[in-house]
Amino acid sequence: MRLRAILAAAAALSLSAALLGCGDNDGSDENGGGDESAPTEIPGGADPEAARVIDEWAKTLSEGEVEEAADYFEVPSIAENGTPPVPLDSRAEVIAFNESLPCGAELTNAEADGQFTIATFKLTERPGAGQCGPGTGNTAKTAFVIEDGLITVWRRVADDPVVEPSAEGPIV
Repeated sequence: MRLRAILAAAAALSLSAALLGCGDNDGSDENGGGDESAPTEIPGGADPEAARVIDEWAKTLSEGEVEEAADYFEVPSIAENGTPPVPLDSRAEVIAFNESLPCGAELTNAEADGQFTIATFKLTERPGAGQCGPGTGNTAKTAFVIEDGLITVWRRVADDPVVEPSAEGPIV
């Protein structure tokens, strides 16, 4: 029951984020789609195998194939979607986490950052999900740890641009 409460909170946060726009809408579509995109087509310089796993997971989830998307996760794994780390200790918990995501996603960029691959997605509607709504077309970022071809950590990260303070100070 603890997991259901956490996943319900994560789903609510995901939906809230989608309704608030989830991030930037820069209009870029750099990946070009396609059924079998080669990992080298994904800009950002991440490890090609990590980018492939993330891309295939995102495509599978975006097609509404939640159980198949769960196959890309190690059991156990960790998920953080605006929540403290949630251990996903069973396949059922991994499926529930994937079901909680209200949007589909198209991978547009993947960058290496230490043990993480930071993926940028363009959000889409997906069959079987709630409504992505106004989040559709916006971007979201997730930090992944990929080990032996499986997702072991899924962590939502900020997608807002860094705003540098004015050299003149705040306007009063």
